[in-house]
Amino acid sequence: MVKTMLSRIRALSCLFSVSAALLVGPNVAAAQESADQGLITIESDQQAADSVTGVITASGNVRLVHDQRGVVATSRQAQYFTKESRIVLSGDVDVVQTDGNLLRAERVTYLLDEERAIATPSEGAQVFSRWTLKSSERKTEPLRP
Repeated sequence: MVKTMLSRIRALSCLFSVSAALLVGPNVAAAQESADQGLITIESDQQAADSVTGVITASGNVRLVHDQRGVVATSRQAQYFTKESRIVLSGDVDVVQTDGNLLRAERVTYLLDEERAIATPSEGAQVFSRWTLKSSERKTEPLRP
């Protein structure tokens, strides 16, 4: 049911952006394109949304994809707290980026407004991460006497 609602919302959103672009011009299309950069797709065995609390819960074989940022995350459960702009992935969390970065933990909390992640391990374990550090290619001017 939630998947059906989400697909209807996406279809209406696309229809709205096309109609607005035709009526108002390219600026609205650019704004919609910017909003699409935040698009996250979630696949799971089950999904539920609570309109009172604003919490969306996906459970069982969760796969979260953020194409624009090149991120794929898997876990047993994912919760999106809309009022707090927070995503919590829990249970065997793996976060993989297309550039090779990797994060493994029992729980990962992503604070959307702060663009900050907090990873915690299961009891007696550790968080594992692998990052490719990019060298800054700053050109320094030669020293002059």
